[in-house]
Amino acid sequence: MFSLLFSPMFFQLPDDEIVFPDPALAEADGLLAIGGDLSLERLLMAYANGIFPWFSEDDPILWYAPHQRCVIYPDEIEISKSMRKILRDNIFRITVNTVFEEVIISCANTPRKGQDGTWITNEMQEAYIEVWQNDELVGGLYGLRINRVFCGESMFSIVSNASKMAMIYLSNLDLDLIDCQLPNDHLMSLGAKMIERDLYMKILQRNK
Repeated sequence: MFSLLFSPMFFQLPDDEIVFPDPALAEADGLLAIGGDLSLERLLMAYANGIFPWFSEDDPILWYAPHQRCVIYPDEIEISKSMRKILRDNIFRITVNTVFEEVIISCANTPRKGQDGTWITNEMQEAYIEVWQNDELVGGLYGLRINRVFCGESMFSIVSNASKMAMIYLSNLDLDLIDCQLPNDHLMSLGAKMIERDLYMKILQRNK
């Protein structure tokens, strides 16, 4: 069913079948497989099994299933005093699924400290919560929902606190878990934590 590449833990996906290897076989850095496509059927199967695509413009499609997952429990999201004031003052306006294309393009094009370029390639953009200030799109995030888990893919912010506002809004949407995939300082400041894959999969597959 699978062909092996370089090591027993690294799988080449077949082109004629929508399948993935057991996520437990991922390498230490989470890399599980290479190849395939970004068809809707393959993406939905991937996310339902704790797998996500992550690759650069000149790379083949790479699929990851980290042994530990960075997540936010919605009822444990940390809201600072300054952020609570911003919420009270209604500085931002939130919308959902109105300018999806603008959000994903902004996620791809917004510069990020310590990163050269983007993994959100043209191919990724074609495969797939908005924050406004004075009628200007100033932040947002995108992803998809599997059962009661929101699998976040990327976020952007061009003014302070816009991406935090998007995450806070997301945490109020009747979810059990927000999947952030990989940790960074921004996510950890919002209360993100690392959990083992087994626990993540148990929550992901709840209420199927």
